[in-house]
Amino acid sequence: MQSRYSHRKTPVTVLALSIGLALQLNVMSAFAQDATPAQASPDEESVDTLDTVVVTGYRASLEKALDIKRSEKGMVDAIVAEDIGKFPDLNLAESLQRIPGVVIARDAGEGRSITVRGLGPQFTRVRLNGLEAMSSVGSSDGQGGANRSRGFDFNVFASDLFSQLIVRKTASADVEEGSLGATVDLRTARPFDYDGFTASANLQGSFNDASDTTSPRFAGLIANSWADGMFGALLSVAYSERQTLDEGTGTVRWSGGTTNGGFNPASPYTPALAANVYAPRFPRYTLQEHDQKRLGVTASLQFKPSSKTLFSLDALYSKIDAERNEKYIEANGLSKTGATGKPQILVRDGVIENGALVYGLFDNVDIRSESRHDEWTTTFKQLSLDGEHRFSDNFRLTGKIGTSKSDHDNPVQATVMMDKLDVDGYSYDYRGNANLPVLNYGFDPTSPAGWNLAVIRLRQNQVANTFDTGQLDFEWGLNPSLTLRGGIQAKNYGFTSSERRRTAAETIVPTFTGGTTAVPADMTELARLSGLGGSPNDWVVLNFSRIAETFGILSDSGTYALSNFVASDQAISEQDRGAYLMGEFSTDLGPVPFSGNLGVRYVRTSQSASGIATTRVGASTVFTPVTVLREYDDVLPSLNLVAEVAPDFLIRFGAAKVMSRPPLGSLTPGVTVSVSGSARTVSAGNPLLDPVRAKTADLGFEWYFNEGAMLGVAVFYKDIESFIQTTRETRPFSTSGLDDSVLVGTGATAADDFVFSVPLNTPGGELTGFEVNYTQSFTFLPGPWSNFGTQLNYTYVDSQIQYLLSSGVAAQKEDLTGLSKTSWNATLFYEGKRFSGRVSATNRSDYLIQVPGTEVGFDSAGNGVHGQSGTTVLDASVRWKINDQFELSLEGNNLTNEAQESWVSNPNVQLPLEYSQTGRQFLLGVRYKF
Repeated sequence: MQSRYSHRKTPVTVLALSIGLALQLNVMSAFAQDATPAQASPDEESVDTLDTVVVTGYRASLEKALDIKRSEKGMVDAIVAEDIGKFPDLNLAESLQRIPGVVIARDAGEGRSITVRGLGPQFTRVRLNGLEAMSSVGSSDGQGGANRSRGFDFNVFASDLFSQLIVRKTASADVEEGSLGATVDLRTARPFDYDGFTASANLQGSFNDASDTTSPRFAGLIANSWADGMFGALLSVAYSERQTLDEGTGTVRWSGGTTNGGFNPASPYTPALAANVYAPRFPRYTLQEHDQKRLGVTASLQFKPSSKTLFSLDALYSKIDAERNEKYIEANGLSKTGATGKPQILVRDGVIENGALVYGLFDNVDIRSESRHDEWTTTFKQLSLDGEHRFSDNFRLTGKIGTSKSDHDNPVQATVMMDKLDVDGYSYDYRGNANLPVLNYGFDPTSPAGWNLAVIRLRQNQVANTFDTGQLDFEWGLNPSLTLRGGIQAKNYGFTSSERRRTAAETIVPTFTGGTTAVPADMTELARLSGLGGSPNDWVVLNFSRIAETFGILSDSGTYALSNFVASDQAISEQDRGAYLMGEFSTDLGPVPFSGNLGVRYVRTSQSASGIATTRVGASTVFTPVTVLREYDDVLPSLNLVAEVAPDFLIRFGAAKVMSRPPLGSLTPGVTVSVSGSARTVSAGNPLLDPVRAKTADLGFEWYFNEGAMLGVAVFYKDIESFIQTTRETRPFSTSGLDDSVLVGTGATAADDFVFSVPLNTPGGELTGFEVNYTQSFTFLPGPWSNFGTQLNYTYVDSQIQYLLSSGVAAQKEDLTGLSKTSWNATLFYEGKRFSGRVSATNRSDYLIQVPGTEVGFDSAGNGVHGQSGTTVLDASVRWKINDQFELSLEGNNLTNEAQESWVSNPNVQLPLEYSQTGRQFLLGVRYKF
């Protein structure tokens, strides 16, 4: 029996060509229309008129974004929707990567999180309609699972719901604390943004060439105002379905041993393996099928009783329902350090390169086939009320109250596994292509014969984030050149995380007919790779649905009952109280207009962190709830200056002291022991971690040399006083001091290697960099060539952070994790009367994901690291405006099918960790605007 993705066709070429041919004549006609000036009638020629140029489409959005950038006192970049429901990209993170210094991380082919100027998601604060918010979605184990950090998951929202994004790269006193990298403001549409009644709808079909599926995508908006603009109402809806396929390979990591690399010392391999030889811990091919349905709704009511008063009530709702099926075949014997694992394996042949066993032929290897099924839902809700009243021409008061909540619920996370033990003739070979190894299992991996049901793992996870915010601000114009601003703010934040696991041991499995664990053929199906071209392309896995239905493993009863896994109970609550005072001024220094702001912000953080401490009392293990209270204060001055040295040339300077609170998972007291698939971890929290604090300085030059055109250069510096690092060390669980009873039901033993993780404050370091940004419409060119334009930007970032070993001893100095030294974006666009199009390429260079690496001893100086290879992603879109109401569109994302590739490295060698491809995506749509 084969999975539903087993026989996939590849009609991408046919699709692209057919659409291209259909549009070709229209495009040529449009180009001709753009080139040919309209002929005036004799009556029209006799009337003197003033020419008016109305800029629309993508060019208009660029001009609005530059207007926002130019008017701000600090350094900001913006993206503005060119029209209702026409955000430049399908995903908010993918739109943000067009901004200088912003790069993204993807999950299942979709942008999930951002890094700004080398500072990762945990250092970037996100505000929705002016209120700080957080969102969490689920993911595979390889991508870190559910988000339990302060980072924002942008894929919880469709971009169609938003009209404007602003990235604030410098701090000012009137923007609340919490960011080291940037503050990202996301704004939904409001009824007073439009003149009277407005309605639009956009319908698309989305085709993914890896999964060979087509899914719908819809967005609509309706807005109106009444009583001469006194009342307004707006409703927008976005719905999409998405089916993707993630094909890849993995090793999890490379591990060694103290004797003969951890293998059987009696191995006949000659020469004998060195003590520190490294081998892949879990060589495998992977197949992940991801189905997602996403619904988003925004609603807004505005009331303007007078020209001096305005109230806005905004609501935002988003829900993702997802199912993920992960299928693997792996030599799990290579990951076992107990007597029945790696020590029993005989090495018959091998090739060692730079201390790594890159080819090996083995006997007595345990082989495992896994089928994991996930069902999860993320729901986000926000309600906010804004009010402003101008008491006089010089004094204005504004207020805002709001609440938001993000609930991530993963009620089904189940893995069923079958094993073949002590297989002879197994081999792997990474020499030809490290990302596509040749794996030979010594038997036919497509045959269901000879497998035994081995493990049934059941999990449930929940993560919740809540924000309640209230603030009151004033603006007092003391004179035409000086305005005083100030305000107070109160934020209550809550985070909870919990998990339920199977009460009985995971290795207690039912028997089939005849009282045996031997798997019948009708309980299996084939997993098949098609686009990767690796070996093997096919293997047999358990049919999850059949196993679940036959044995009732999702019943939460009997042998499959779940109970609370107390070691995963986490809760953080914070009360942040802040106040600020800022002066905003404008004057002339001789002939040079000079403006800026100077202010200070004070904030007090009261924190309560709760978790479960695991302690050993005599011969038993005791779980004790622990709550740690913490309070700290910060005084954060900031300065932003702007000098208009020429009518279109600005020089900006910014300096500030900033802070970012510790990651949530790092604050939880106690110890968490986790066994999930190949991942075996012992994590300890540190509720006394200090925030990451830094001093920053920015200098920028901006030349607005034409309408909708700008050339800018910015340099930036951050002195990071203390960085939070999670140290990791691989060692047997028996060295932890914890009782072995903690492992009951996990399938792991005390002899198995675990990754021990402990967060701590490190000495920090410096971060420096520069950005170059160029935007221009080619209006100086003749005829239709004047409709072309470009956006180009380049960013360079460098840092030197002092990392520590788990013992606290200084390790190497390296870049921040998540920092790409270089990144760039290039967009070429065309905006005619009927036809428009864009081609964009986005690049980020390699970056580190873990320092030092988990493979302790991989390098004697502790210089091993884990890293991610850089990517260059190519996107394109074309639009054909049929008339004032209807428009056709064709879009393509990730046109080169860029792969995600991670590795482990030391100064002598680089070895593969994970590699995957998710395919190209094409969207054909029609849009209607009333």
